[in-house]
Amino acid sequence: MSNCHCRSGVAFESCCGPILDGAPAPTAEALMRSRYSAFVQGNIDYVEATHAADAEVGEAFDRAAAENMANSVEWIGLDIYETIDGAEGDSTGVVEFAAHYKQGDARQSHHERSTFRRDDGRWYYVDGDIDPKGKPVKVTKIGRNDPCHCGSGKKYKKCCGQ
Repeated sequence: MSNCHCRSGVAFESCCGPILDGAPAPTAEALMRSRYSAFVQGNIDYVEATHAADAEVGEAFDRAAAENMANSVEWIGLDIYETIDGAEGDSTGVVEFAAHYKQGDARQSHHERSTFRRDDGRWYYVDGDIDPKGKPVKVTKIGRNDPCHCGSGKKYKKCCGQ
């Protein structure tokens, strides 16, 4: 038995293997992992079958581009950064991930925040944001006469603002 392509730390036969063989993915993350494993194996039929069919919600599936990507790179690994919802009882989920690969001599990553939907007990990939931006950082400016943020009780201009 070999470790799964998705780097879950579990054997392929117990991780993505059964899902690629037709078992429904229990979670959105499990579907994401199995789709990555399908790319590693060049199983574009599976990738297409797990892509939401409705063009209104999902992006149109480009089989030629998927085949080209799967066959022209050496897949290195998958990192899951965040999963929001997408559990067994949910109807939608979001998975942020990076798929790492080598193309020629260059190492690259595909970073995406993907949306998934469950229809009739099966998870489907709906769409994704490539290279998503993090949440904006809100910066509050401290005025000269405001209390100092260090908690000294002094005005900012007489404390840390000097």
